[in-house]
Amino acid sequence: MFDMFKQFIDWLWLYPLLIVLVGGGITMSITLRFFQITKLPFILKETFGKIFKKGDGSGTITPFQAATSALASTIGAANIVGVPLAIATGGPGAIFWMWLIAIFGCALKYSEIILGIKYRIKNKEGDYVGGPMYYLKNGAKMPLLGTLFAFFLMVEIAPSIATQSASIVQTAETINISPIVTGIAVVIIVGLVVYGGIKRISKVTEKLVPFMAVAYFLVALIVVLVNWANIPETFSLIFKSAFTPIAATGGFAGSLISTTIRTGAARGAYSNEAGMGTSTIAHSAAVTDYPARQALWGIFEIIVDTLCICTITAFLVLSTGVWSSVGADKAAAMPSMAIQSVLGTQFGGGFLTICMLMFVLSTLIVLIFYGEKQAEYLFGLKVSKIVRIIYLCFIMIGAVCRLDNIIVLLDAALACVIATNMIGVIKLRKEVKEESDKFFESQKIKAN
Repeated sequence: MFDMFKQFIDWLWLYPLLIVLVGGGITMSITLRFFQITKLPFILKETFGKIFKKGDGSGTITPFQAATSALASTIGAANIVGVPLAIATGGPGAIFWMWLIAIFGCALKYSEIILGIKYRIKNKEGDYVGGPMYYLKNGAKMPLLGTLFAFFLMVEIAPSIATQSASIVQTAETINISPIVTGIAVVIIVGLVVYGGIKRISKVTEKLVPFMAVAYFLVALIVVLVNWANIPETFSLIFKSAFTPIAATGGFAGSLISTTIRTGAARGAYSNEAGMGTSTIAHSAAVTDYPARQALWGIFEIIVDTLCICTITAFLVLSTGVWSSVGADKAAAMPSMAIQSVLGTQFGGGFLTICMLMFVLSTLIVLIFYGEKQAEYLFGLKVSKIVRIIYLCFIMIGAVCRLDNIIVLLDAALACVIATNMIGVIKLRKEVKEESDKFFESQKIKAN
């Protein structure tokens, strides 16, 4: 029965979800006149150029804190483990489809954040809260869909947490650390942070995310440059196998085009969260004068997350050749093996274990916060505190379960989240355009 369920989920991600994500991304890109390309210099100036600016307007946390909180949920196992898992299952060509999802995903994520901030509210504790459930209910006037989204996301968070946990466990096992020990340590650390609320979470991620992203990128880049002679072949593998089947070799079982597309799309969506609407939950707490100004940080996230971190991870496992020697069930160990092949077992294994721990910790912290907000929306503030404890338990569940089985459950829940969110985004596309035009018009007036 599980195999039949897996086949259905594979089909779901190959056809319906790919049409929804790419079609929705193209629709919003046309609506916004492909601004993610035509206004890229301005976007970079407003994000990378203003990282430490506090922001004007109302909100709970700074624009950068909101972005790093959102990045904390996207930069994690999806980048270090999701990428090699996509390659192990769908071949190197999966990376091409991941890039494609990212390009059109910029318009989606931008639109989601605009709507999230426009329809945010203040909760009983005085914090700004928002997300797809609010713009589905109050913007699209579809309260039932808002409730369904909150429920689906609350469920999706559980296998997502287990995926993160399984990833750090597999990485730690390469240096002989017990899964139980790793699981208990992660539960304690995450529990201490999440009980501090969004302000403590944002302060932790503000410091943790930039450091861990830069450290991982630089070490991975060193390994790729050591294998510089294999870079042309890596590019060739990515583009050739994106459109042609790839045969089995070593530990790689081979892949059909359909599998390549499906895994690239699924892992791409999970990596940058475009189409899911989840990052709007963090961004809705940001101090900002225009929803569109904060929404530019969504594009910043995709550039950092998919085009930088995911890409360097792909080149790391492809240029060193480890992708062809390890099966999908041990895909989480690929980056560690790749780094160890150049920098040695002691440094390579130890560095990635520490790096993965930081990635996973920041991701788990924000994921639990997201899950709590869904429970708060559905059942109230008191129940959300109980849900927090349940999520902490899933860290231990992930520590002892197979990663490839957890991924199937994750993809199933993820499909439900995306389907409900995308209905609202497409229905409210005129409002997105109005808010976007209002912001860019204000910048022209300011410049004059």
